[in-house]
Formats: sequence, structure tokens, C-alpha cells
Amino acid sequence: MTKLTAVDADLDQAVQAADAAALAAGVSVRELSDLADLAEVVRLYATIWGRTDNPPMSLELLRAFTKAGNYVGGAFDGDRLVGACVGFFHAPTEDALHSHIAGVAPDVVGRHVGFALKLHQRAWAMLRGVGEIAWTFDPLVSRNAYFNIVKLAARPVEYLPNFYGAMLDTINGEDDSDRLLVRWRLRDPEVVAACAGHVHGSQYDEEVAAGAVVALGVGADGGPQAGRLDGRVLLVGVPPDIAALRAADLDLARRWRAAVREAVTALVADGARVTGFDRAGWYVMRRDS
Repeated sequence: MTKLTAVDADLDQAVQAADAAALAAGVSVRELSDLADLAEVVRLYATIWGRTDNPPMSLELLRAFTKAGNYVGGAFDGDRLVGACVGFFHAPTEDALHSHIAGVAPDVVGRHVGFALKLHQRAWAMLRGVGEIAWTFDPLVSRNAYFNIVKLAARPVEYLPNFYGAMLDTINGEDDSDRLLVRWRLRDPEVVAACAGHVHGSQYDEEVAAGAVVALGVGADGGPQAGRLDGRVLLVGVPPDIAALRAADLDLARRWRAAVREAVTALVADGARVTGFDRAGWYVMRRDS
């Protein structure tokens, strides 16, 4: 088999996986470029983030992105836009697309529309010779950690404290905007398997039974409780629902932010890396030696 044939097979597989994900979610996903569709993206994002007066993306910027050949994709339930994803290219030498923002309408959460959007973006990027997509997410949002690390098999590579500064929207509130940067290597075997629906999540009980130690756990008051940082495999806990916690107890949410930041950055500085996530709310971090 020639290299070209192998690459073509990868592309075919990526397109088929994207089509299957869209079908399973009950949506059609396509690239967007005309003004009417882009205006719908602006409105959708404004609704999701609660920023009607200052949407996360402007129509002018989306228009410029599409004119310059960047990615704007939308998921439609019939004629209604229910999800959108926007990305722009890295520097030419980096062979990567930065997926800046993605969101789905609240009433379709749970239908895997986000998965369909990401697989469409992956196929779009591969068809243009791009080998990697990078993006950031809030490390305290447990469902997003599971989606990115397990469902998509993206790999965290950097912790970014207060990356965007104050955002002051209905999702981020008044908390710091810490982010984990992940890289999605589009032809990696784990990514290919994940896109085909074969996920391999971590399990807290199994990791502890195998010798993992808790670096950050949950105290009796529901707050963060520092543990040990000396294991080869370490578990870092996060709240089950940080958005609800911010609304109910902002001070406690901020304690969690500071504790997770301190634990993860200390472990990364000491040679550990995030390799998995337990859906119950635990990052799995490993030292190579």
C-alpha cells in the first residue's frame, strides 16, 4: 500500500465517522460562509453565553475568518442552527488549527451534537492536510474534561492560569478563566478509535487499586482537600458541577479553582502529565518514571 493510499483511507474513515456522528445526533453539519448563516452563529453564541450586548464572536470577525479560509461549521436540526464551532489556523510551520469556540443550544445538550461538530471539523482539517487541532477548556468543568480527554482522546499539554482574564458571562461568571490546552492528533490511533465510538475512560477504583494516590480530593465540607504529590499515578479531583457551585457559593468555587491550579501546575512542573479522566470527576496524571 502506498503512502497516498493510506492517507486517502484515513480521510475516507474520517468523513465516514463525521457522517455517522451527525446521523446519530439527528443533525446535518456543514461549513458556513454566507452572512445569514454567520449571523445565526453570532445569535446562538450570544444566547449560550448570555452576552447579547457583547457576543463571544462578531459577524465581522466570522466573515473575515471564512474569507481567509478558516473553519466555521454549523449543526442544523432541520432549518434551525443548534450548534456551531469556529477555528483558525496556527502559524504556517505548526500544521495545526486552533478551535477557538464551540457551543450547542441548551435544549439539544445530550444529543451528542458537539461530538458531531468536532468530527466534522476533524474531517475538514484532514482534507486540507492539517494534522492537529488544539483548543482550550475550563479544567473545572467535569463534563467537558470527559468529552475532550475520553470521548475525543485529545491530550492536555499545558495549564493556562486565568488565560482570558475576566469574562463576566453566564457560563464563566466572576471566576478566573483558567484553561487546559489540549492537542488532538487527528491520525493518532487512539483518536481514530475514539471517533469510531470506542472510548477508554479511566476508573477511580481501578487506579487506586493499582497504586494511584489522591493528590487533591474532596473534604468533609465539599471543598478541596490537599493530598499527596509523591506517587507515580495521581488523582486530581474536581467538583461535579462547577457552574452550579459558582451560583451557590462563589467563594468555594474559587477555592476549588486555586486548589486545582496549584495541584496540576505543581505536578506538571515535576514531570507528570494528564493521561485520563474518570467521569466521576478525577483527572489521572502520570509520571513517566
